[in-house]
Amino acid sequence: MYRYLFSPITINQLEIRNRIAYPSLGLLYSYDSKLNQRYTDFFRERARGGAGIITVGPVGVDFLGSGLLTLSIANDAVIDDFATVTEIIKAEGARAWVQLFHAGAYSHPFLIDGKDPIAPSAVYSKYSKATPREMTIDDIQQVQEAFADAARRAVAAGFDGVEIIGSAGYLVTQFLSPLKNKRTDQYGGSFENRLLFPVELIGKVRAAVGPDVPLTVRMAGNDFVPGSNTDLETPKIAAAYEAAGVDAINVTGGWHESRVPQLPMELPRTAYAFLARNIKSAVNVPVMASNRIAAPEDAERILRDGYADMVNLGRVLIADPYWPRKAMEGRTAEIRPCVACSQGCTDEIFSGRPVYCVGNPQAGFEAKRAIVKTDSPKKIMVIGAGAAGLEAAVTAANRGHRVEIFEKDRDLGGQLWIAGAPPHKHELLEFIRYYRAMVQRHGIPLHLNTMVDLELIRSQAPDHVIAAEGARALLPPIPGTDGPDVLDAWQVLKENPMLGKRVAIVGGGAVGLETALFVAARGTLTPEVVHFLMAYDAMSPERIKELMFAGTSSVTVFEMLDKAGKDVGKSTRWILMDRLDRYAVTIQTGAKVHSIDKGEVIWERE
Repeated sequence: MYRYLFSPITINQLEIRNRIAYPSLGLLYSYDSKLNQRYTDFFRERARGGAGIITVGPVGVDFLGSGLLTLSIANDAVIDDFATVTEIIKAEGARAWVQLFHAGAYSHPFLIDGKDPIAPSAVYSKYSKATPREMTIDDIQQVQEAFADAARRAVAAGFDGVEIIGSAGYLVTQFLSPLKNKRTDQYGGSFENRLLFPVELIGKVRAAVGPDVPLTVRMAGNDFVPGSNTDLETPKIAAAYEAAGVDAINVTGGWHESRVPQLPMELPRTAYAFLARNIKSAVNVPVMASNRIAAPEDAERILRDGYADMVNLGRVLIADPYWPRKAMEGRTAEIRPCVACSQGCTDEIFSGRPVYCVGNPQAGFEAKRAIVKTDSPKKIMVIGAGAAGLEAAVTAANRGHRVEIFEKDRDLGGQLWIAGAPPHKHELLEFIRYYRAMVQRHGIPLHLNTMVDLELIRSQAPDHVIAAEGARALLPPIPGTDGPDVLDAWQVLKENPMLGKRVAIVGGGAVGLETALFVAARGTLTPEVVHFLMAYDAMSPERIKELMFAGTSSVTVFEMLDKAGKDVGKSTRWILMDRLDRYAVTIQTGAKVHSIDKGEVIWERE
């Protein structure tokens, strides 16, 4: 079915079973920079699921570049630990890769014992909130040697391939960027001088691992930071990497501090594949595409249409490590979706907590939450076909129990339909597709339009009842909320009723802000219309952009706290607030609403 996706590929002299790579992603399953059983279980499952490459990383090459929390391969004592992981990955038929890491100015001082980070120049970092120390020539040589030594250890540990991170705003990117590199010696100034550090680094790592070990580099296709490298410069960087000795190039989006979304569901699927295609046009080695490649048909298209030679499935394989196997077997409907919510992965890492997945309860708990077949099947009655009830039903069926689901509405999904209504939240509806397929696969009887009462429970005589009937919208105790012109957020998101020109939303948490965005976006230009108008030069780009954000209702949000969106994830709140601003949504914070009377909100500033 997927001819290109599951064809083998050779990097250097190493054959890989398919075109799917699991890239380096921070997991934070230990706080001592060391591997443990939780890491081992995680990587085993991703390899067992069918990916061609499993990348362990990021793995620090020295303390200043990685700190206390990142895995480290900075000394020989850890070789045996990494050897255990490589053996497990390769035993499942995948190739084991390692990503060597140095954060440069992105190192947080509190993670490196209060020391100053090091970087090409002493330019303040918005990411680490610190000004690094400018690297001396000795520093440069020591870091390059640290990479080379780490690569030797990686080969000794049995890794099939070694990757250097040159993306996301980390050290290599800082040397390349005119924003971060203000040096006046041979490592700064001209484009060629700024290339010198990574080119030398690649040469030293190549010498360390020998000619036959695959060496790759992960690079930004566009920094997406004004004044830094764009997709006009990056092909020349890639060509220099190839000349220096890399065997494949792994292309991603921009920096951590970019104000262009890189990971969440606001980024359209496969949106950055064009960056890989841009690099592929400049080199002869294989190129990998990244970012929001969620569906097998999208991955196949990227390969078939010549955008790239391989695809990275990062968070996608956290959500479902068996994505490759299911795609190969034609069971794509049964792939548990990654909805790009960032809640269990990016938000957790940015908060110093280990990664999990809101859609996959086993991610990061592969051993602890292993599903084991029961020796004594029970009859299970699940009340409610929302996300909780469906997950409970599928899990119980997986264990071998006899399950039936009872739902009062006319379809399954529950509040998923509401959650997926706001702009760019439609990915959440993928859970409905998944659960439909799993209910069908397990042959679980689904009773829709069925209210459950005591009599029904008695007639069914289940061994266990799982009550997952959901919740109701909570209305604040404000006079006037029972008026005919007052709706709760769930009504608006579910029924999409006609609204007036002026809409007030009481409550500026996640639900209130998502609802505000939903209302403000009504009446704006669709992406298809924008493309049409741009293609035919029908209107000025400025006017088209204005109409993209000019809806039919003006929206004001009233939030009692001093800050709106406090319950929105750390990595995505800025995107939501930016979008609200673009749609001209007014947010009144510190606002106490006293009453609602004939369409007027009576409030005061606290």
